[in-house]
Amino acid sequence: MRWVTWLVTGAMFMEILDGAIIGPALPAMARAFGVTPLELNIGISAYLLAVGIFIPASGWIADRYGTRRVFMGAIALFTVSSALCAMVHTLPSFVAVRIVQGFSGALMVPVGRLVILRKMPQERLMAAMSALVWPALVAPVLGPPLGGFIAQHIGWHWIFLMNVPLGVLALFAAWRLVPDVRGDQRTRFDWPGFLLCGAGTFTLLSGLERLAGQVDAVNLLLCGGGLVLLTAAFRHFGRASEPMLALTSLSVPTFRITVFGGTMARMAIGAAPFLLVLMFQVGFGHDATTSGLLVLALFAGNLLMKTITTQILRVFGYRRVLLGNGALCAASLVACAALNVDTPLWLTVLVLLFAGMTRSMQFTALGTIGFADIPKQDMAHANGLSNTISQLGMAAGITLAAMSVRVAHTVLDGPAANDYRIAFLVLALAVVASLVGIARLPRDAGNHFIDRGKRGR
Repeated sequence: MRWVTWLVTGAMFMEILDGAIIGPALPAMARAFGVTPLELNIGISAYLLAVGIFIPASGWIADRYGTRRVFMGAIALFTVSSALCAMVHTLPSFVAVRIVQGFSGALMVPVGRLVILRKMPQERLMAAMSALVWPALVAPVLGPPLGGFIAQHIGWHWIFLMNVPLGVLALFAAWRLVPDVRGDQRTRFDWPGFLLCGAGTFTLLSGLERLAGQVDAVNLLLCGGGLVLLTAAFRHFGRASEPMLALTSLSVPTFRITVFGGTMARMAIGAAPFLLVLMFQVGFGHDATTSGLLVLALFAGNLLMKTITTQILRVFGYRRVLLGNGALCAASLVACAALNVDTPLWLTVLVLLFAGMTRSMQFTALGTIGFADIPKQDMAHANGLSNTISQLGMAAGITLAAMSVRVAHTVLDGPAANDYRIAFLVLALAVVASLVGIARLPRDAGNHFIDRGKRGR
């Protein structure tokens, strides 16, 4: 199971990286396709929308057809679609292939994580879940500089072609390692729930993406319509006899509070790399390479904190760590807001290093405690709910950051860097708001999870 954990972590990293790495290559790809970079941006949107729509169905598909078959099929489809992305020459064909790639990613990551949740011995589950948080922290930071380097020095096609040998290796490893886990009972596919949830996710994600670029009545209506559809989907899940996503996990305090309350923190934490790159380039006038290298300090902070995360949780417990580190995380975003073009390089790197460390701790603590008290038989539904809400939360975080910059630019009269400072302060407030929900956790929340992990070592 340790090798399975590494395999799933690698697959998750490949899937998240694929959504982050393409951005810097859009100008070169647009020239090859004969379109503008703005038009080609639909390729990113199509991928993220496909992932969001099909994630809720991943648990049912895995229970019906078996985790090994679904996981291997998803890896194979992701590998083939990656190769096709490098071979197509028109925008419509590229968008079509990206949708297929998003569908495969929506199965690959949640099903792989479901294998860990169901088969990992309880005493090793905390360490495994901690490893699965890693790609969500690292891939968004490494993606933009890596994508820019590949597009400039090797060719944009290799952004997709490098997935092919990795996919082949992962497919062989999955065949040898991944157990075939199925649900205890076969249920009918919940078409009403899937259609309501899929339509709501599509509408809300589309509205959030458009809202980040322009605030108008149409985009606000899309977001509102998406929320209405998702509300209807959740009402259906609560009443249906065989729902696609059962809501029983929401009765578990650690899951409910960290999924909903933690989403506010994830929104801010996830949007920080996006905002930093823009601030360094647009606000400070740095080139793309310099901006990318500076943001890598976040990655270094992640690495440093990862080595001591478990020990800190064992000493202080989940609740105190989430509250204390959450306050430090908000302070690190305020410190990012205080940066300016004249800030010494060493101080900028130190601030980013500190932000990376607090970001890593909060992400890991939220990502592991949520499943500490979930029974094994409910893992598929809890996993689907968590993945769906996380996908929406990350998109909402980018929208919140972009809208904050836009509103600040409209209201303030000054340098562009000031707009980004306001946005960082808004993200800091979002982290503070998340602490209200986290404060409701029991004092001993998740402590047994840590104790079991300790005895298992």
